[in-house]
Amino acid sequence: MMQRTGAAGTIRRVATTATAVLAATTFLAGCGGTRGTDGGSDPAPAAPAAPAAASSAAADPKAVLLAAVPNEQDPAFRFSGVDGTDKITGMVDPAGKAMELSYAQKFEEDTSVSMKLSFRMIEERSWMRVRVSGIDGLQQMMKIPTRWMALDKSKIKEDPPVYEGTDPGNAAVIIGTADTVTDKGDGTYTGFADLTRGTEVADAISSVDVAALGAAAKKVPFTAVVGADGNLASLTVELPAAGKKKAGRYVVKYFDFGKAPKVAAPSGSEAQPAPEEAYELLNS
Repeated sequence: MMQRTGAAGTIRRVATTATAVLAATTFLAGCGGTRGTDGGSDPAPAAPAAPAAASSAAADPKAVLLAAVPNEQDPAFRFSGVDGTDKITGMVDPAGKAMELSYAQKFEEDTSVSMKLSFRMIEERSWMRVRVSGIDGLQQMMKIPTRWMALDKSKIKEDPPVYEGTDPGNAAVIIGTADTVTDKGDGTYTGFADLTRGTEVADAISSVDVAALGAAAKKVPFTAVVGADGNLASLTVELPAAGKKKAGRYVVKYFDFGKAPKVAAPSGSEAQPAPEEAYELLNS
């Protein structure tokens, strides 16, 4: 099932907003404060399920692989994505048309200071949460609460984060550009993505300058694994070096199908309306 690249756009906006938050935090950190952990921390996501053998009698491995990409009929699941140095984790709840994304980052100058930015989207509604740790009082100086903040779409300059489907890593978009896919057995599939086939696939992997790759962009190798449950477990795209940019990987993992909790709207004391400072960060 093909998904819009809007989900990838959401991930990029998460990373961009995180950079803005860190820039503001860097400035404020120089104004004072003592070391601490006032932002709190959330538990780490569960480890991805180990890929298991999966058999298929289908004649077209590409069709089999595309059919394994999560769709609206799947139960809630977790995901992680790595695009260059950015790592996103989260959950998707297809039945509730809901998703949660989290992005964590540390200061390059001081790794004891970190920030975790999360978005929760249920259909057209969205909430944001920022947790800064490492310097006592820093979050208060930023005037950003630690609770979920309900966002008013009319106050966000660019497209606001909303639920945009069940394939946040845009695996289907990437796999769809391959002329052929090879079934290697044991649930493993290989192929070559063509990153020049339209803006959707170019937008899906934001860490790559497709023009800088030249001819190499037309044949970018990938490996996909389908689990014993028939769901896509992982997609790894081997990104070639281009100019001064080193070779890297784009990795998407989908796991915990039916084990992840449903994504619910924050309620009661969990949430509050977003203050103006939150929109300043989103619109910076």
